[in-house]
Amino acid sequence: MLTLGGTIAMTRSSAGMSGVRPRLTGADLVAAVPALEPVAEIQVEDFRQLPGASLTYDDIGSLARRLNEAAAEGVAGMVVTQGTDTLEETAFVLDLYYEGRAPVVLTGAMRHPESAGADGPANLLAAVRTAVCPAARDLGALVVMADEIHAARHIRKADSISPNAFASPGAGPIGRVVEGTPRFHFSLRRFPAVPSARTWSARVEVIAAALGSDGSLLAGLEQRLDGVVVAAFGAGHVPASWVKPLEELAGRIPVVLTSRTGGPVLSATYGFEGSESDLLSRGLVSGGMLDPYKARLLLLARLNSGADRAAVVAGFEDRC
Repeated sequence: MLTLGGTIAMTRSSAGMSGVRPRLTGADLVAAVPALEPVAEIQVEDFRQLPGASLTYDDIGSLARRLNEAAAEGVAGMVVTQGTDTLEETAFVLDLYYEGRAPVVLTGAMRHPESAGADGPANLLAAVRTAVCPAARDLGALVVMADEIHAARHIRKADSISPNAFASPGAGPIGRVVEGTPRFHFSLRRFPAVPSARTWSARVEVIAAALGSDGSLLAGLEQRLDGVVVAAFGAGHVPASWVKPLEELAGRIPVVLTSRTGGPVLSATYGFEGSESDLLSRGLVSGGMLDPYKARLLLLARLNSGADRAAVVAGFEDRC
């Protein structure tokens, strides 16, 4: 069990203090759930102690390396606790880099331990039970929240405060924990791990289309970034004023086209200026089914491995 901090580990440092912060250790979290003892022998590593919003790509890259080491050491299963703000992104990065067969299960909490009805203990128990379940092997990174089991490639945080805040749009959870037993509805084809990073220095940002936007944010991005993800309207559309700047940008750095709705990018349905077919013909790379934030992480992974444009395109085609 590797802890990163987050709401599940947050308390006040003293009575009357305004707001909670990550303070509990992994040992504290385990001690609060006596029902864990008969489930598994748990080794705890306090990996980070940060809010989810403060985690970095480097942090998660280091975590992925540690999980690969643990899998090679013969650990039966692994649980990661962290803040829910970036839980979906951490899960996806781990799914990209994790090479082992043992289950990797991420969880957290929407209500901190001092709240009435804190959900952290139940989520942790369900996550550990899933991590020791043979049916969870070879599925890559999973997320367990509110007794639902989600695949990293589909999971999204869909509400800012609800205890049942996570969903997998277009797919649904792949299983549930029922009376303490993980039950899987279906399994997924697992993608091969991406090549190991040569560097962690690539810079990629998401630029979102909005009604009436003139595209001024696109100017000069090639001087500051190594890649861009466009969160476009609908099935992959942008204002006409964006077309020329995007074409010029795509001639200099990889530009990935995604939908800000999280649905698929089309390829040949619409033909107007700024449509998906128009943009793809101008050199943008289709993000396929990936939402903008996961597409950013995949592009980062490819660029950090030293991939050229052809390898970037192939990397997205392989997963979409």
